[in-house]
Amino acid sequence: MIDQIIDYFNTIPSLHRALILAGGILFFWIVEGIVPLANFKYNKYRHAGINLFFTATTIIINFAFALVIVKASEWAIANQFGLLQLTTLPSWAMLIGGLLLLDLVGAYFIHFIEHKIKWMWKFHMVHHADTHVDTTTANRHHPGESVFRAVFTTIGVIICGAPMWLVMLYQSLSAVLSQFNHANMRLPLWLDNAISWIIISPNMHKVHHHYKQPQTDSNYGNIFSIWDRLFGTYNYTPVESLRYGLDVLDDSTDEQLNYQLKIPFDNSIKTNY
Repeated sequence: MIDQIIDYFNTIPSLHRALILAGGILFFWIVEGIVPLANFKYNKYRHAGINLFFTATTIIINFAFALVIVKASEWAIANQFGLLQLTTLPSWAMLIGGLLLLDLVGAYFIHFIEHKIKWMWKFHMVHHADTHVDTTTANRHHPGESVFRAVFTTIGVIICGAPMWLVMLYQSLSAVLSQFNHANMRLPLWLDNAISWIIISPNMHKVHHHYKQPQTDSNYGNIFSIWDRLFGTYNYTPVESLRYGLDVLDDSTDEQLNYQLKIPFDNSIKTNY
């Protein structure tokens, strides 16, 4: 089974990667329409429009970095560089350990840093500006933030010494699970709580989208919940008491594309950092 996974992601066609991304959005779009967590009074298609624009810019930037990431992986493997190259690991251990490490560097660390450095936070504010968090919010990233994340993914690949099959698996899981934990869908509370001990559940991540601190500065994880629990950034707040958006922004601007693109460069927008 592990060998089959490795073989598949070693040669995964670009079409399959696109289908994983589009299929995930479509699947969770349907599910959140059946069992919504919050009954938003909004035009779902208009809301999706701006988020899909940012999804498109993220895809373009990721393609631009694709060759850099491939070369980083090839260099690490050729030079036996990185934590995964320190010893010979069975395939299952490399898969699990590699996903954990890539998630730590490529998702948790960069996300944490974006909340702590003012000029990076200004780019990340675009993601938090969404007042109707649903599955399309997952890839709502300002192009500048997409560059930050691509750079940290590359750093993660080098630190880990990750082969390309592992990178492709990580990126595919990251996309789908981000759509899952952003989705506006209600799971039974016992199931959501159980899931949150292993991976980021919808309720766990919604806390991160609360409009003010300290909830905004918690639950940074994307795939695995271990990092928030280990580093003390886990927060439990009942979803019923959450409000999406940011307290320093006018909620009415969340679907204004020009405004959102200019947020990082607008000195009139205040931050707490």
